[in-house]
Amino acid sequence: MDDLFKTEPAPPLAEALRPRTIGEVIGQSPLLGEGKPLNLVFKSGKPHSMILWGPPGVGKTTLARLTAYAFDCEFIALSAVLSGVKDIRAAVEQAEQYLARSKHTILFIDEIHRFNKSQQDALLPFVESGLVTLIGATTENPSFEVNSALLSRSQVYVLKALNEDEMRQLLKRAQERVLKHLSFDEVAVNTLVGYADGDARRFLNLLEQTKTSAETSGVTHITGGFVDNALTLNSRRFDKGGDNFYDQISALHKSVRGSHPDAALYWLCRMLDGGADAKYLSRRIVRMAWEDIGLADPRAMQIANDAATTYERLGSPEGELALGQAVVYLAIAAKSNAGYNAFNAAMAFVRKDRSREVPVHLRNAPTKLMKELGYGHEYRYAHDEPHAYAAGETYLPEGMPEPGWYQPVPRGMEAKIADKLAFLRQLDADAQE
Repeated sequence: MDDLFKTEPAPPLAEALRPRTIGEVIGQSPLLGEGKPLNLVFKSGKPHSMILWGPPGVGKTTLARLTAYAFDCEFIALSAVLSGVKDIRAAVEQAEQYLARSKHTILFIDEIHRFNKSQQDALLPFVESGLVTLIGATTENPSFEVNSALLSRSQVYVLKALNEDEMRQLLKRAQERVLKHLSFDEVAVNTLVGYADGDARRFLNLLEQTKTSAETSGVTHITGGFVDNALTLNSRRFDKGGDNFYDQISALHKSVRGSHPDAALYWLCRMLDGGADAKYLSRRIVRMAWEDIGLADPRAMQIANDAATTYERLGSPEGELALGQAVVYLAIAAKSNAGYNAFNAAMAFVRKDRSREVPVHLRNAPTKLMKELGYGHEYRYAHDEPHAYAAGETYLPEGMPEPGWYQPVPRGMEAKIADKLAFLRQLDADAQE
């Protein structure tokens, strides 16, 4: 029984395969390759404060630990989710004790974006004095989440999700060191790599689950069918409120604007698969119709609105088909931002302009006094005029020149609108002669 309690538990696969040197790190070659920024930092012998920005499972914590090891520094790790100013002070006190023993400290703050301004400010004096070298890890854009004073004293390094080849390298390493008794067919590998979605930690956890299931079942050759049956495969990596979310919304919008229906469908489905709120997506789709198509194809607005209504009625998954067809139509529709630009230009003008009086002839005159003051006098009723247009009439405030905000594009229905406006302008010119 004593031996039972003395037995050390086997470390998780992710920990067992954690790189012990920079050369063992898989991925991040733009930073760690020969002559690349972090490679040069390690060779310099001089650590500096840095922010490691990237999605989960790409090696941020590993790089921080390797930095401490490479520079023979003490390593203090805090989680911004669980720590506060009190924990920062305790870490600083520990760093001072290390310094008294001639040891420098690497202070690692995981999810540093979770620290509020006062917590980040509490770090600043000790980073400035050089007592600690700060390494912050974040999945969020540090430009928005890390205060400028701290950011200006740190170098930001952007880490990327592992690609398919790098994930396969990780599988090979796992087989060489831990999973020697297991083989995987191509479908199984593709399934595991696909659901890991560039997250090495998630990939190793899936491999560990596969190993446990295989040992329980007495299986040594892993097939795609075994993976599907043995594992609970959740949706791919997707941050519903972070950069990944807004990057994908941007990609969807720009694919529609760029008239690429397949790309628009891809990004829409990526977001739906990742758990994005379909009601939010439907609102954005309606916005795309008004912003990028406008009067070039008024049907686009109707289809977008109908798709949103359909989703409201049917929900998921049935209503998602309507959203998919809407983005296809928007992508292939004639494009115009003329109305969008005109609205923005008019709003910008009104915000900075003085309050101009409504011309007297455009005012209603419901009372005798108003009529005596000339309200509505000489107003020309357009329906009584040739072409239902009062040629030469003005509708802008007195003294305000024609701004020309709306400039229809020569595409879709706006091409006809442009012809109509040119005809009306000619009538105005003729009326002035």
